[in-house]
Amino acid sequence: MRVVVDGMGGDHSPQEIVKGCVLAHNEYGVDIAITGDRAAINNELSKYEYNKDGIVVIPTTEVISPNEAPVMAVRRKKDSSLTRALYMVKEKEADAIVSAGSTGAFLAGALLIVGRIKGVDRPALAPVMPGRRGVFMVIDCGANVDCKPINLLQFAVMGKVYFENILNVNNPKVGLVNIGAEEEKGNELTKSTYKLLSAAPINFAGNVEPRDIPTGDTKVIVCDGFVGNTVLKMYEGVTSNIFSILKEEIKSSAITTLGGLLLKPVFKKFKVQFDYKEYGGAPFLGVKGACIKAHGSSDARAIKNAIKQAIRFNEKDILGKISQGISTTLDCDK
Repeated sequence: MRVVVDGMGGDHSPQEIVKGCVLAHNEYGVDIAITGDRAAINNELSKYEYNKDGIVVIPTTEVISPNEAPVMAVRRKKDSSLTRALYMVKEKEADAIVSAGSTGAFLAGALLIVGRIKGVDRPALAPVMPGRRGVFMVIDCGANVDCKPINLLQFAVMGKVYFENILNVNNPKVGLVNIGAEEEKGNELTKSTYKLLSAAPINFAGNVEPRDIPTGDTKVIVCDGFVGNTVLKMYEGVTSNIFSILKEEIKSSAITTLGGLLLKPVFKKFKVQFDYKEYGGAPFLGVKGACIKAHGSSDARAIKNAIKQAIRFNEKDILGKISQGISTTLDCDK
């Protein structure tokens, strides 16, 4: 298997990207291609020990920045590190792609270059997040701010397939984000979607109120990209603020500082549980390739885990299983 990594994407490229690639190659034995500035990438590679045949550099001359219009950037910058990597997936020169670069450009490129799975109207961004009783997935988290009920139905099916095969949870509970648990609650989108999900071949648990999402009881959380992105950013913000408040309170006096030292192992375990680096990245589900979006501030460990995620995506034949799931759902809808 070969994974292509966008060497110039993210806040810490190419240093952390290259280091993560070396870690992944040495640990998993996967072949890796890194796209980007040849001199800069080779300079970083020279710092590490690895099988020189296992990592190759694909030289490119352009970089897509986060503030560029996604579609225009992908179309104009044919020799960007991201665009070249996407073409490698399309042309079967790589089995998966990992990028910590522009989310918008990655999604636009995945659609324009790699293409959609037959039957999927809109691909979705689906990050896995930590919950009190285990991880859960939010789908969609920003790829589609305006959706129809059929889009949310497809998100549910794709999320179920991914969670079942990658997270090893048999028949995971699927829930619809809403302002109330009752079937009649919500707007026209959620009311219509509720009916579709109730009839779909999934373990539909009904509506899920936002306050119940963090428990992790419902494993696949379905919503449009506007709601999902709001949920994601609120979750990240609350988590960050809780850590900051705890740190300030612990340092507020000698007694609390001592107590903090005693509880350090607990806080460390808690921090690891809520660290995005542990989960690698978020897949774009619905495109004809394993496309893993790593966090923009990913360090080497996060990149390594994103590559591991891409490997499992390929090994578990997620594309084939999503295609089959969508086909079955469309047949049930007729």
